[in-house]
Amino acid sequence: MAAGSTSTERSSRAGIGYALAAYTWWGFAPLYFKLVSATPAPAVLAHRIVWSALFIACLIGVTRRWPVLLGTLRSPRVLGWLAVCTALLSVNWLIFIHAIATDRLVECSLGYFVNPLLTVVLGVFFLGERLRARQWAAVAIACAAIVYLSATSGGLPWIALALPLTFGFYSLIRKRLSVDPLSGLFVETALVTPIAVAWLSWFHGREGSAADGSLATIGVLALSGVVTATPMLWFVAAAKRLPLATIGFLQYLNPTLQFLTAVLVFGEPLDTDRLYAFVLTWIAVGIFIADVAVQARSTAAPGRSIKE
Repeated sequence: MAAGSTSTERSSRAGIGYALAAYTWWGFAPLYFKLVSATPAPAVLAHRIVWSALFIACLIGVTRRWPVLLGTLRSPRVLGWLAVCTALLSVNWLIFIHAIATDRLVECSLGYFVNPLLTVVLGVFFLGERLRARQWAAVAIACAAIVYLSATSGGLPWIALALPLTFGFYSLIRKRLSVDPLSGLFVETALVTPIAVAWLSWFHGREGSAADGSLATIGVLALSGVVTATPMLWFVAAAKRLPLATIGFLQYLNPTLQFLTAVLVFGEPLDTDRLYAFVLTWIAVGIFIADVAVQARSTAAPGRSIKE
């Protein structure tokens, strides 16, 4: 019994380590994309797609998961839904790259704070899930933050809305598909790789593209495959070892680090109206996390009493 408990504790500690590594990596990923921001966003996206597909293909080869991948490719239905995921993920990546290049990382962080709340709402509409009163309150406060920011900034904060919407629908579809994460990500990138290669051939072959096609520039852009796939592998490893409530709590490390990077490193402005919107969002997040924690304790309590 003690050995089993020790094994579980080790697994949990490893899971927390993987989760912290993944969310910290994602939180500081804007530093890399700021480094390549002189390259047009569509070109960065195309490089990210191509190098991610190649890097993941190498990982599949090393881990000998080609049979799993071939099983995925045999289902037209799964391929069709993965094609939809490809479109959503490509749009999400392009918006994120564009936002960093145009000094709008603050909006990105706001979007990723809202993302879990939006995912919960999508679960209500598409999966028939039910929200508790505190969760509805959190969603309402987050909506109020978006409405307030829209009214005070003269328009919808489209980046803060588009990022969670595209990723929320992406997550919703992937949740319904029984697809290995690594194989799924490979298919999603591979499906659009021919378009990305064709676009890059034109981009780097056009007149006056010497700087964009230099070995140094392409070498840095090639790292986008590692930047993209590495945290995904850590996240999958963490998800296998940790309860969903713990994953849900730790995921807020990502937008927190993005917010700090935007304000303290990139020097993006944080006016009063934006700050008020963030305060409302943080209150919503706090209510949401508290509700998940209370629910997790109440669910775990019977199990503890039986063991005792």
